Amino acid sequence: MELTQGPPGPRGGSTVPRPFTVEDHAARMARAAADATAAGLAGLVVAPGPDLAYLCGYTPTAITERLTALVLAAGRRPALVVPRLERPDAEKAVGAPAVELLDWSDGKNPYAAVSPLFDPAGRYGVSDNTWAMHLLGLQSALPGASFTSLTETLPMLRAVKDAEELERLAAAGGAADAAYRGILDVPFAGRRETDVAADLGALLIQYGHSQVDFTVVGSGPNGANPHHEAGDRVIRTGDTVVLDFGGLKDGYGSDTTRTVHVGPDVPAEVRKVHDVVRLAQQTAFEAVHPGVSCQEIDRIARRVITEAGYGEYFIHRTGHGIGTTTHEPPYLVEGEERPLVPGMCFSIEPGIYLPGRFGVRIEDIVTVTPTGGRRFNNTPHELGTVS
Repeated sequence: MELTQGPPGPRGGSTVPRPFTVEDHAARMARAAADATAAGLAGLVVAPGPDLAYLCGYTPTAITERLTALVLAAGRRPALVVPRLERPDAEKAVGAPAVELLDWSDGKNPYAAVSPLFDPAGRYGVSDNTWAMHLLGLQSALPGASFTSLTETLPMLRAVKDAEELERLAAAGGAADAAYRGILDVPFAGRRETDVAADLGALLIQYGHSQVDFTVVGSGPNGANPHHEAGDRVIRTGDTVVLDFGGLKDGYGSDTTRTVHVGPDVPAEVRKVHDVVRLAQQTAFEAVHPGVSCQEIDRIARRVITEAGYGEYFIHRTGHGIGTTTHEPPYLVEGEERPLVPGMCFSIEPGIYLPGRFGVRIEDIVTVTPTGGRRFNNTPHELGTVS
């Protein structure tokens, strides 16, 4: 469905999103269990983290050495296993009515308690952030079972977003856009990168983000490092500055990059490089359609930059998925042959990085629609200028 997003208000969005319901979480768990069966798995084991929050709406107040796990398998009710002292919190989770809630007590073997939920000879997908001690404990309790990474077997578990998720991602993108518009009015020259990064973080919070994940401010030669951490370098007139920032708003991520120049006199080469990156980003965006492979989007962006003579300076993939985390599958990279489908959301962020001199990157979050692509970031792609 087409979603409309009004101009960001004082908290970064025109509406408050509808809360997810127990029915939403029940449907996600049922779909995950069915996908596991289709992938040849007996079920899934999901530890605290983004997958657990997405599937059943439970986020422990503290992640400790005590075992917490959601066990999913087709044909049986989802089971959420928690330490007894954390059961009251688990009972408050939105998806709790859709699970069988089981607990275990200190002094007991949690793996022995959870093992009856498993096929003793089954193969299970395990969420990537499962602690090694818990996986080893399950292997010891279930020596005939086998375990594999969930990202290896079900990488698209959270990749295709529904209408409510798309609305949240659009609002997060609008809030990040508002932060970018605000940073253009902030002085750059004579201030440290960390000062501008703090301003960016404050603007993200002002426009409704609950969490700031990163505020990259790469000035001058630091812009040639794609993941430069803002430091004490004093920004000077004549610098080109890469601004890459994002976080979570209403549980869903933002991530956008724009490149600006300090002062009105932009060197010809900076303009040339920026024009190449802008063309690569636009060409890749126009190629987004259902059925096109992820790697094809990367190839298209890379071809533009290579033909302009800067191929060796485009040193990362073209994009990554985004949702309840700011980096997740799918990845727009050579070798990823998975086709795009409506509801997938990802960044398109080609860049050129000239060591010791400057860098340029332009990034939007994009979703696949039935007829093409739709941007969640809509600030100008032209080279911005700041004072």
